[in-house]
Amino acid sequence: MVIGWEHRKAFTPAMVDFNVDFTHKLCAALMLPSLRNAGGWSPLSLVIGSLCIKHPNLFGKSEKLDVLWDKGLCDSNILVTYRKPRPEWLSQHAFIIQHSISPEIGIHGIPVENLSRSASGGVNLSRLSAGVDLSEPASSNWSSKTSIKFEHVRPVNDDGRSISRDLHGFPVTCSGDYHDSMVVLKQESRFAKATDHSFTRFSVQIEQGIPILSKWLIFNRFKFAASRGIRLGPAFFLTSLTGGSIVGDIAPYQAFSIGGQGSVRGYGDGAVGSGRSCLVANSELTLPLSSMLEGAVFLDCGSDLGSGRHVPGNPSLRHGKPGSGVGLGYGLRLKSHLGHLQVDLAMNSFKQKTVYFGFSNVS
Repeated sequence: MVIGWEHRKAFTPAMVDFNVDFTHKLCAALMLPSLRNAGGWSPLSLVIGSLCIKHPNLFGKSEKLDVLWDKGLCDSNILVTYRKPRPEWLSQHAFIIQHSISPEIGIHGIPVENLSRSASGGVNLSRLSAGVDLSEPASSNWSSKTSIKFEHVRPVNDDGRSISRDLHGFPVTCSGDYHDSMVVLKQESRFAKATDHSFTRFSVQIEQGIPILSKWLIFNRFKFAASRGIRLGPAFFLTSLTGGSIVGDIAPYQAFSIGGQGSVRGYGDGAVGSGRSCLVANSELTLPLSSMLEGAVFLDCGSDLGSGRHVPGNPSLRHGKPGSGVGLGYGLRLKSHLGHLQVDLAMNSFKQKTVYFGFSNVS
């Protein structure tokens, strides 16, 4: 959920998009005095500016080049994608180069205020990756994508200097050095089916670390997501289940993070737990209150399945994360021609309340 203002300038042969996003966290901080008074934390740190350049005919043969740059006070991301035209019945190729820097709050963040918020733990990840995506032609309700990429991960502190250990002296890489390198082969399959009264979605991802060199990471990571929506008279019920597991080499930043928006509401990012495995269930029931307004009640729960102790350095235990948690709450959904306004109030197992506020789909 974001609040966004967008300005678009079109010209031949490229297009430039300018966008400024304010996340739900910024809005929550403005609404809750407890967050406004958090020492050393500024809502401006969550403002992100975006620049997107698209070229639909780079070399005169319909080659597409997309350049996306997101920049905030704490985050930075540059994504370059190049696509060559191919017949629709063949797999589509995309060459991708990406570099990002972002705080690793989900794993190394420190939960505060009864786990309702996560403060920075002083670990940031600088990632550089390059590879190829192969998207297979969609068949019936199924689609699939295969990718292979080289990835270089370098943890840095808040001053931008490379680190190999966190504030407690535990390693933040798998190798124990200042960086990890790996080649990752990923296969993703998706299923989607919708009718007038329901929809079903399912996806599964399998990642395999290929040890081309002896020091490169060897692992297998599995993740799935399933959701089902059913209309019950005027109401709509949505339920989803996500989970995953990883075996083999693992750096702390590869662990599954549980807690926060899109996971277990009422908790800070990663404040429930971080483990080699995870399972998260979400349920939400929405009821129309008027032609434009809906009310919602929801229940979220998640667990690391007791796998937090198997993450190197056990950051979950050191930061006092419970390993499992339940969040429940209610909210409002306002839909208009200007966009969608959403307000949620969630309460965690410690009866600490968190407000999520967002405005999206701005036309």
